[in-house]
Amino acid sequence: MTRNNRDKPRVLIIGGGFAGLTALHHLQHSLKKLVFITLIDSNSNSVNRPTMPEIAFAGKPAAHALFPLDKAVNVHGAEFHRGTVTGIDASISQVRLEDGRSLIYDYLIIAPGAVHDYDAVEGLDKFGYSVCDETHASQLWESLQTFKGGNVVIGSAPTQHGSRVQAPILTAACEGPVGEAMFMMDYLMRKSDVRDQSTIKIFSPAERFFEDVGPKVHKALGPLIDKASIEVTTNKEIVQVAADHVSFSDGAEWPSDFTIVLPPHVAPEFIKNSGLGDEAGWIPTDYSMQHLDYSNIFAVGDCNALSQPKLGHIAAMQGEIAAKAIAKELGASVTVPDFKPEVFCIMNRGGHEATLILADTLYGGSRDIAISGALPHTMKWGFDLYVGYTHGHLPPQWSQDVIERLVELKHQ
Repeated sequence: MTRNNRDKPRVLIIGGGFAGLTALHHLQHSLKKLVFITLIDSNSNSVNRPTMPEIAFAGKPAAHALFPLDKAVNVHGAEFHRGTVTGIDASISQVRLEDGRSLIYDYLIIAPGAVHDYDAVEGLDKFGYSVCDETHASQLWESLQTFKGGNVVIGSAPTQHGSRVQAPILTAACEGPVGEAMFMMDYLMRKSDVRDQSTIKIFSPAERFFEDVGPKVHKALGPLIDKASIEVTTNKEIVQVAADHVSFSDGAEWPSDFTIVLPPHVAPEFIKNSGLGDEAGWIPTDYSMQHLDYSNIFAVGDCNALSQPKLGHIAAMQGEIAAKAIAKELGASVTVPDFKPEVFCIMNRGGHEATLILADTLYGGSRDIAISGALPHTMKWGFDLYVGYTHGHLPPQWSQDVIERLVELKHQ
């Protein structure tokens, strides 16, 4: 059992993605050296997941999406611990690790993301592809090198949600990667002169494709989908991927020579085993990201039941809120931001084209904007470059504010 620096409050962060690293950075900024922070992750590298489509469809080396967590964490005076969490005993504030050790915390921030359940769709790992992680994205790019066109099927499987918190219920965890996959696949096949003898069919388990945005974004995306001759079908739940077709729960079968599926998102087992999740395994919190049952536990990112959709922008927002909530409890003079979720993403479409989406209609707001062209592509390139160069720092808030204001001005 490890209990270091007991003269300082100990903050334990599980997970080194956008949510965990954002929480770390804000804790250090707000509390300086007044706390001792340990970040735990089962991997030695953090993954910039928004770059997965560039790996899958543009051949970007997977190494360019990774940066070492020890450099990202230790440079801030915190401690990085590589290990796999197997359980949390909230009654004694203890985290158990696979190697038999345990860590004590005063505050715990749970930020491991979600697990992509490839086994939930029969045949997916054998006959299909995905873009959810660097391994599957690299395999997809490798297979595309010998693909000569044909029937392409792309879509997402449904994700289950609990009921303890008031949050929008989305059938698919996030369909942004489906949008990138279909447009980038279309671009790649046109570039290879095989598009004319090919089809691209999209399936969504929801009643409406891109269910997390409003009518104005749909109106903007519609002509782009039509121009690319992409067929979209909704209310389709995939159950099997075979070598030459896919099957759905309604009995339909589509011929497919190349199948790309975003599998269901599920909560990590250690959360379920610890009894900290709702009936679907997601962690229920209030709007300060504080667990509904344990005041010294916070959850941020995809594992949080409030995270709808499962999106990096929302994960980072939650990471800042949790860090500042803890800092305020420890006496720091900080303001805890309100939780105002929004869909903010940049969807690459191949070449130098991309679409920036900014929408909060899912949460009762009125912003519902899409801007397409080379500028969003440049913004995405700049974001990826900044995150990699700074080892996990997100661009400063003022840059986000400037982008949002420019977007709003363009649509006035």
